[in-house]
Amino acid sequence: MKIALSTDHAGLELLTRLEAFLTGQGHECVNFGPKSFDPDDDYPDFIFPAARAVASGECEAGIIMGGSGQGEAMAANRVKGARCALFYGPVVAKTAINADGDRSDDPYEILRLTRDHNLANMLSLAARFLTWEEIEKAVVTWLAAPQGDVERHVRRVKKLDQ
Repeated sequence: MKIALSTDHAGLELLTRLEAFLTGQGHECVNFGPKSFDPDDDYPDFIFPAARAVASGECEAGIIMGGSGQGEAMAANRVKGARCALFYGPVVAKTAINADGDRSDDPYEILRLTRDHNLANMLSLAARFLTWEEIEKAVVTWLAAPQGDVERHVRRVKKLDQ
């Protein structure tokens, strides 16, 4: 899979590690930077090109990160066709995870749901809130999750780009 990568300065070290990990898993990565540490950089300068690459189909998915990942997700979601989910860390649902009443005690289930229910094509990771092991597990889980095709979810997502 061809994956767009980007971060702000807070995630630079982890992004470098993530690129090596993904390449080792057989993925092709396009790193939109930054290429060096600058605490005064502006994350939209790096996130927007990554999100555009995903929205255009140049890349099949995008993984971005920042200190909280929040601003980066907001930036990505401003690009029409980019649907970026934010992951702060493992969590277990307190109630049913879908309309059928299914339950899950898998702390990474939320990642599958972003692909199934929201057709997420980008994932934003909270670099300051995740361990490396959690990042690895999150990325593997998210990339392996199939993109949903249930009509009601597809219909809802189409409205995001209108």
